[in-house]
Amino acid sequence: MANDDTPSPRAQLPDEELDRLETLLDDPALPDAMRLDEIQGYLCGALSGPQAIPDSIWLTDVLGAEDAYDNGVGLEAANLLRKFATALEAELAAGEPPVLLLYGKEDDESRSDYTPWCQAYLAAVDNSEEDWFEFLGETEDGTEDEDAHEEIAHLDERLFPLMVLTGEAEAAAKQHGEEWPDGEEREKLENDCEEGLPAAVVDIYRFWKAKRGAGTVRRDAPKVGRNDPCPCGSGKKFKQCCGAQ
Repeated sequence: MANDDTPSPRAQLPDEELDRLETLLDDPALPDAMRLDEIQGYLCGALSGPQAIPDSIWLTDVLGAEDAYDNGVGLEAANLLRKFATALEAELAAGEPPVLLLYGKEDDESRSDYTPWCQAYLAAVDNSEEDWFEFLGETEDGTEDEDAHEEIAHLDERLFPLMVLTGEAEAAAKQHGEEWPDGEEREKLENDCEEGLPAAVVDIYRFWKAKRGAGTVRRDAPKVGRNDPCPCGSGKKFKQCCGAQ
């Protein structure tokens, strides 16, 4: 993996277990499993949010199928992934920026590719049972609860590195007719986001951990979870049916 930093004991599994996990993820028995960099990104997002995504759900997402446990490869991988998630959450809870597990870019192996990691993190945000911004008070029409304005701005700021490194921030800027940095200015922005990403991930986790402890909910009616059965009766998950519209 393209990362020269020496990981702390809690940053990840021992090298031999990480190597074994990579081997299992490449096994033909798990054709749709995420890569290790994507898994770390996904877990950082899944462990955050108004509620952590249960391991019964994130394991299916990570391994790529609900029947992934029907073979020895899937079972062994699941056990290692649970250990990996436990170590990662302990690190986040302690306020220690994680050592990111990154692969090299296809066109330049000497440079770490942050895009898959960040895309996986944002996928976990999207798969959260509770919409992050709705939970903080953003209404369906996009306006914000005045009391939640600072919290939403704080979360936006912490998510900004991920939006830059996936290209979503640039796409949004251009869609609204705004200029986007180019040349050296763009390179500096991306480098700053890469350097600040681990700390931002910790800040987001600890922000949500504190919110859960406070028990703050600004919703009068219950919200259908993204992984709940769709109330229309289709038999599909809400996120795959009416929630996708």
